[in-house]
Amino acid sequence: MGKAVALITGASRGIGKGIALELASHGYDIAGMATSLTSGIEDTKREVEARGQQFLTVVADVGALDQHERVADEVMATFGRIDVLVNNAGVAPKVRLDILETNDESFDRLVDINLRGPFFLTQRVANQMIKQTAAGAPYAPKIVFITSISSNVASTNRAEYCISKAGLSMAAQTYAVRLAEYGINVYEIRPGMTDTDMVAPAKKKYDDLIAKGLLLTSRWGTPQDIGKAVVAFCEGYFDYATGAVIEIGGGYGVERL
Repeated sequence: MGKAVALITGASRGIGKGIALELASHGYDIAGMATSLTSGIEDTKREVEARGQQFLTVVADVGALDQHERVADEVMATFGRIDVLVNNAGVAPKVRLDILETNDESFDRLVDINLRGPFFLTQRVANQMIKQTAAGAPYAPKIVFITSISSNVASTNRAEYCISKAGLSMAAQTYAVRLAEYGINVYEIRPGMTDTDMVAPAKKKYDDLIAKGLLLTSRWGTPQDIGKAVVAFCEGYFDYATGAVIEIGGGYGVERL
């Protein structure tokens, strides 16, 4: 068994897969959550196991609160503990609509998956982590929220996405405050333009903006970039920084004249 067990939501592709592979490369066993076996999660499983680590596939929808208990139970049954939770799963609007035209169906879908689900999954897992620390577990648990630069950058053609991520940022802060007394650190990572399937519909737009100097580091981010930051948190390099928010966005957020 690896040095610690990480439960990662949305682990079948993109940023979630990148996080899983980086953690596995550093000795972590992985419980990867995905909505179905056809989502690509089996590819993640093979690549994690090729790195010498155990992988548990957990099929569940983070937006379905009634599945959270089963998720935790499956991880505990296999590994006996949950040391790291990475709230990564998220969706974009099916169609980008102006804030004056978007509808409640799109709003509810994004809030359920991007905010409500991670909030309550964290509640369930945090209570398990508290039990582990009380029992003298050797690894101090960590919780990482993957939000977005959209937490504080408004996009009027996907307002519901920005709102869901802004809410998730506050969830990270409030959990950091509440869990500090148990020695459970909570962190937030805000990815910028990251080359994943989610951004494919707007890739040309962002290609042009990057070429024109939008970013200080003039390239797309990768899932591995995000994974490396998660590893740094989990390995204890930022133990004196619970509640920290870090943008992994090529310098997008640096104010310039």
